[in-house]
Amino acid sequence: MSAADSPATATASATTTAAATTPPLQDKQIFRMWAGDAPLQHGQDPVQDIPTIQAFVPDPAKATGGALVVFPGGSYATLAADKEGTKIAQWLASNGIAAFVVKYRLGSANYHHPAEMLDGQRAVRFVRTYAPAWKIDPNHIGVIGFSAGGHLVSTLATHFDEGDPKAADFIDRASSRPDLQILLYPVISMSDDAIAHQRSRDNLLGPNAPDDLKTLLSGEKQVAPNNPPAFIVHSVADTTVPIANSDVYVAALEKNNVPVVYLRGSYGGHGFGLTDAWAPQCIAWLRTQKF
Repeated sequence: MSAADSPATATASATTTAAATTPPLQDKQIFRMWAGDAPLQHGQDPVQDIPTIQAFVPDPAKATGGALVVFPGGSYATLAADKEGTKIAQWLASNGIAAFVVKYRLGSANYHHPAEMLDGQRAVRFVRTYAPAWKIDPNHIGVIGFSAGGHLVSTLATHFDEGDPKAADFIDRASSRPDLQILLYPVISMSDDAIAHQRSRDNLLGPNAPDDLKTLLSGEKQVAPNNPPAFIVHSVADTTVPIANSDVYVAALEKNNVPVVYLRGSYGGHGFGLTDAWAPQCIAWLRTQKF
């Protein structure tokens, strides 16, 4: 998925008001999130170097005003853009929820932390900035991620800011805090060698990462009471990313009194994607969150 795929790709320029440059929201439209180079960008390849989001717009008659930013998995080496991106976004849109699939930068293209986090934060800020014009509630913007994308979601849920009101780039004035988080078979820990997913860790942090960086990017060690409510699904049969990743994250959320729904059971192995085993319960939970 790249900016070149879209017949109407929009870029936002740094102006004093978002309304002055609000791009029209069209189904399947792809947006480049920065008008120029993204932070830390080191090339111009439209697939590897330019982070984008693609919009999936619900029928106006069914639209709830909620939105979810979608992060496919792929060990920070590739993106499962169809199974954990397009299909998820179409499912959300069919339930009235606007969805935005993120093509974030990857370790396989020599992008390491914080590039992935910056792309994720920018995606949340981007949707929140344009939300009023797009008939989305800026206070109902959540994140959903799968596997390594779930790790990125946990990072966004534990590392956020309220925006810089003096920023020259008006999108940077918006908060990057998600209003809720949904994680499917997520990578969580970067510091516990017994449960860490080595490939994801190496791609995100690079080889021989220092212990303090591993701790910083271990979601279970960064949870705080102001983190958004969570819905988490993980299979006990997952031999790729051990379910202990979700276990320790849920324990940390509960310790900090962050509301969490945890579906822990037999859902197959890793990477099962959208199934009836969890999707209806997730939609029901989203309704309780007024999405």
